[in-house]
Amino acid sequence: MKPGEHGSHRGQVGVGVYRMLTGSDSVEADIGDDHSFDRHVLASILAISATEGVAVAEPAGLKADDFAELIEQWFPRARDVATWRSQADGAVDEEITMVRDLLLSNRSTDGEPGRWLASMVARRSMEPNHLWEDLGLRDRSELTRLLMRHFFPIASRNTRNMRWKRFFYRVLCEDDGLVMCTTPVCTQCSDFDRCFGDESGESRLAYQRRAQALKTTSPYRGDLAPSASA
Repeated sequence: MKPGEHGSHRGQVGVGVYRMLTGSDSVEADIGDDHSFDRHVLASILAISATEGVAVAEPAGLKADDFAELIEQWFPRARDVATWRSQADGAVDEEITMVRDLLLSNRSTDGEPGRWLASMVARRSMEPNHLWEDLGLRDRSELTRLLMRHFFPIASRNTRNMRWKRFFYRVLCEDDGLVMCTTPVCTQCSDFDRCFGDESGESRLAYQRRAQALKTTSPYRGDLAPSASA
C-alpha cells in the first residue's frame, strides 16, 4: 500500500460497511421510527468499528456470540462477510465494565438491542473523540435520542446538557459517594469547557464519504486521532 493510502482505505471501509448493511449511505438514513433508528445506530457503530483494522466485534464492544446474533437478527445478508470474523472473547477492561453496568442498570427498553448497546456505548466511550463521533453517528442529537430511548433513567438526569462521557463518570463517582468536581458551581470550574463545550462537527462517516469522493485521505488515522474529548 502506498504512503497516504492507509487512511483513505479505512475511510472507504467505514462507508462501505454502512452501505452494505443498510443499502444506503449514513447521510441518507431515514430514522423516523424507533426500529429504523436502532438499525441506523447499530450499523453506524459497526461501520466505524470496522475502520480500526481489527476484527469488528472487539472495537464494537460485543462478545463473539452477541456479535453473531446481532448480525443474524438485523443484517442477515451480511452474515458471511469476511470482515465480521471475530477473535475469541478476551478480558473486558474494568472501566468499560463500569460504564456498561451503569447503562444496563438504567435500561428503559426490553429486548437485545438495549443490552448490546450498553456494551457498545461503553466500549466506544474509551475512544478519544466525542462519543457521538466514535459511535459513527451523524450528530450529538442522535446520541441523546439513543440514550433517552434505551437508558432513560440515567439519560434524563443530564439536565444541564453535560457531555455524555463526563456525565457517565460523574454519575459513577456520585453513586460511589465520591466528589468528582472541585467547585460547587460548574461555571467556576476550570474544566467547564471539557464538560460543557461545543460538540458540533461533521460525522466521521460523512467525512470519510466526502474524502473518498474527493480521493483525499481521511484524518481519522490511529496515529492522527484528534485530542481526547470528554
